[in-house]
Parts: sequence; C-alpha cells; structure tokens
Amino acid sequence: MEQLLMNNNSRKAKSKYLQNIVKDKIIKLFNLNNSDIRTSNTGENGEDVKLLSITAKRAFPYSVECKNAEQHIGLYKNFKQAKRHNHREPLLVIKKNREPALAIISLQHFFELIEKDD
Repeated sequence: MEQLLMNNNSRKAKSKYLQNIVKDKIIKLFNLNNSDIRTSNTGENGEDVKLLSITAKRAFPYSVECKNAEQHIGLYKNFKQAKRHNHREPLLVIKKNREPALAIISLQHFFELIEKDD
C-alpha cells in the first residue's frame, strides 16, 4: 500500500512539474501575472493550465493538457527519427483510425512559433 501511495504521489508531482513549465513559459512570453493563469489542482476537471483572465485567453488561444509519462516512449522514438532526417525542425504527424491526425513539435519550437506571431 505504501509503494502504491508513493507511486501515485510521484506521478502527480511529475504531472505538476510539466504543468508549471508550460504555465511559467506562457507568463514570461506574454508578460502575464500569476493572477492571469494557474495550473489545475489534483482531480480538477478541465484543462491543465487554466487561463483566468481575458488578457490571458486572448494572448494564448490554446487548451493545454499535460502528460508526463513513460508510455509515450514510442512517440519519442518516432520524433527522434524525424530529427535525424536533416537539419530542419522535426515534425511528427500521428494518426489513429477514426481520429484526426495530430502534429507533434517540441515545446521549445512551439513557443518560438507563437513568440514570432506576437
């Protein structure tokens, strides 16, 4: 039981860590205040990074869901393959039956793109 509790706490901490990285980057990039944005609480419904003000919602028109898990290992392998092709920015496109295709880029590159738009 103690091991299960430890794993659950560790999982929650990993998730919160990633949420904070994204939140802090949004605050810095768009000169927002801590009152404009926050991360979700454990068990709270909705997106993981909560945009609380109109200013934040206008500056960052995305709904953020953070997943910090080892189960994504295959995606990382495929993303590294895209990086090896040449010197251009890697883009991984994934598709599942009856689901829309998804485009995956690095978090750093994503923020560089939206910074250019600003």
